[in-house]
Amino acid sequence: MKKSRLLISGFAAVSLLSVSACVTDPNTGEKKVSRTAIGTVGGAAAGALLGGLIGGKTGRIVGAVGGGAIGGVVGYKMDQQIKEIKEGTAGSGVDVTPVDDGSAILLNLPDGVTFDVGSYTLKPSFRNTLDAVADSLMKYPNSLVDVYGHTDSTGSYDFNQKLSEQRAQAVANYLISRGVSSARIRWQGFGETMPVADNTTEAGRAKNRRVEIKIIPVTQAEIDAAKSQ
Repeated sequence: MKKSRLLISGFAAVSLLSVSACVTDPNTGEKKVSRTAIGTVGGAAAGALLGGLIGGKTGRIVGAVGGGAIGGVVGYKMDQQIKEIKEGTAGSGVDVTPVDDGSAILLNLPDGVTFDVGSYTLKPSFRNTLDAVADSLMKYPNSLVDVYGHTDSTGSYDFNQKLSEQRAQAVANYLISRGVSSARIRWQGFGETMPVADNTTEAGRAKNRRVEIKIIPVTQAEIDAAKSQ
């Protein structure tokens, strides 16, 4: 029973809109395994949507350009943004890595310092860290942002799914409250369906309880194409 339901992703929330969630690449429909999962527990699901973007890239670029959220910066350097985010989040436990063959940035927000157990209220002590992330997103506006919520397998499937959604939404809403345009951000909860470690150990469960922020830079060519539509 539990094994079969792990094949089903939970409900996906897109800002104030809701769409059906899945554990596949939203662009191609193919099942994907994140590079963050490779080398961990055998059969672990993806830690991020490899090469994908919630809702697809083209339409989101068009919406963000139309809303004036992106399109004003030329000469973006991903390495520089990664360096600055690492400096701004130093000591917080946030892991910052390039993913998708270096075409995106993944921030892994650690368990314990982001939320209390079973809660989706951001810890006040972690808000300064998210402030640094928001500052970076505003300094480098030519990107789209996905926020993913994940849990371990402790508790019921439905509870974990709902909690993952609430936590992803809480992080997304906080970034928006700090000035990041809502036109750039989407969020989605995956519950317990995408572990990156063994849920039979406490250390593994702690790794699985996480929120990820994926930053997907948008090229000038993509922006120009969106403007022409």
